[in-house]
This record gives sequence, structure tokens and C-alpha cells, in this order.
Amino acid sequence: MTLSSALQDIQQTTLSAVEGLLRKLEYLARLQDRHGEYSHWGMARTYGQSAAHQDLAQAHRSVLSRVLTTPISYLLEDVEKSSEIIGFGPEAYVRSLASREGPMLPPEPGAGSERHLKSVLQAISSLLRVRNQDGRLPSSSPSQPLDR
Repeated sequence: MTLSSALQDIQQTTLSAVEGLLRKLEYLARLQDRHGEYSHWGMARTYGQSAAHQDLAQAHRSVLSRVLTTPISYLLEDVEKSSEIIGFGPEAYVRSLASREGPMLPPEPGAGSERHLKSVLQAISSLLRVRNQDGRLPSSSPSQPLDR
């Protein structure tokens, strides 16, 4: 298959190899320096630094948007699977995401995105703590499971 753009390459090749939505977000965040510039040798070599940066930023915004619109119950499952893959406990994995040194967001992420992501990670962390205390997750109501 011939890839026509850096974005298509990122989405169909690079990100498809990374399991988990939060791991995809983390992967893209790790490609950034503290000034928001992306560094991916293969993309820059193939498509040029400017196109690689632009399309990595676009992919990063897309993944962030997916994270922020995904129900917490699915993100909780994502955290459990992702943490298992990298050998962390779920709570430690969420803490590592929340306390990450470099930028977790793409350049120009949209108003409120940083606060929204922090609240999502905090909610997941709280649910994991509650589950660890009594062995199960709280439901949204007595007759409704959390992961409808």
C-alpha cells in the first residue's frame, strides 16, 4: 500500500502499532520537545520536517479529541490494558500520565483541553482508588452498570 501523506502514514502505520488510546496520546506527546516541536526521524526523512511536524500535530489533536470524547468506562478499560502492556499498575500508569514532565497536549489543543484532560485522568485515578478499596467500581445508579 502506498501512503500519500505523513498523516496517513502516522495513522495507518505508526499509531496502529500502538495499542490503547491513552498510549497513543502518550506516544505522540513523547515525540514533542518542551517547545511543542515534534521529532520523528523517519517521518522527517520521508516527508520533510515541516510536513512531519504539521501532520504529527494534527494526529495528536485527533487522538486528544478521541480521548476527551470517550466515555470514562472505556478509558478505564484502556488504562487497565495499557498499564498491563507496559508493566505498570493502573494507578501508577495514570499517575505517570498526569505528572508527565513534557507537554501532553499538541500545540493549539483547543480551549479547555488541558483542564479537561486533567479532570479525565483524575476521574480515572479516583475510580481505580475506589475499586482497589472495595474490589469493584461504583455504578452510576444501583441498576445501571458503569460501562453501559
